[in-house]
Amino acid sequence: MTDRIIDLSEEPARLSVRYANLLIEREGAEPVTVPLEELAVLVVSHPQVSLTHAVLAGLATSGGVFVTCDDKHLPAGMLLPLNAHFTQAERFEQQASAPLPTRKRLWQEIIRAKLRAQANLLCELRGEDKGIAALVSRVKSGDPDNIEAEASRRYWPALFTGGYFRRDRFGLPPNQLLNYGYAVLRAVVARAICAAGLHPSLGLHHHNRYDAFRLADDLMEPFRPLVDRAVVNLTRWRGLNAPLDRETKAEILTALSGRLLLSGEWRTLFDVASRTASTLAAVFAGEKRELPFPEMTREL
Repeated sequence: MTDRIIDLSEEPARLSVRYANLLIEREGAEPVTVPLEELAVLVVSHPQVSLTHAVLAGLATSGGVFVTCDDKHLPAGMLLPLNAHFTQAERFEQQASAPLPTRKRLWQEIIRAKLRAQANLLCELRGEDKGIAALVSRVKSGDPDNIEAEASRRYWPALFTGGYFRRDRFGLPPNQLLNYGYAVLRAVVARAICAAGLHPSLGLHHHNRYDAFRLADDLMEPFRPLVDRAVVNLTRWRGLNAPLDRETKAEILTALSGRLLLSGEWRTLFDVASRTASTLAAVFAGEKRELPFPEMTREL
């Protein structure tokens, strides 16, 4: 699979399926075809994009994710494959019966990986990590002392200098850019979770009763700095009030299409997310113990 991300937000289009290909037709333009098996995520936000049922069915059958957006062009819904693994029922059972100590230990791994990624990004962009790397060893099983929050209080003011920024989904710019990037990242991780035969609603730590993708929200934590880096770079040349237009989205999607260093090898985000999710399934089955997370380093 090529793992392409397509965002349709700038103009009306008609989507259909022809010979296992997604057919994109726009007025006054030549039709574009993309093999469904190459599509990882299809994002639709223009109100005049129409599509056939075959598009949704074909995308799901091929293992892709469909994301629909609201009137602010921010992702509002997601369609995931239902049957993505041949032992899915067995893996659901293992996931649901995972003991609390195992889930708490996994959350400790995730937060430690997230803090290392945040520290590395601050060193890359600001020349120092604001002491976040030193917090990694303080994260205990389940993070009962909420070291994640302490790191966050250091991370965001250093990442967006000026002292005003507060990470809030409904807050001031550039929060809207982070929201978009995180939503696409969430779709990528959710797709990997389903492909591994796990259920995205059965989380390790996140437990909001209205959150249908709690496990995706758990596993995506160490990958968030990929979006953070892209947004910081965008604000450098487009300003803090950069619009969420085609150019901005392209930059964020390009950042998510880059390669990450995992176990000495450069791999795509899709590959890394798949390996993390499949390893998690092996942990639930008692076959492995630790999750693989990449170094937050860009391929030169």
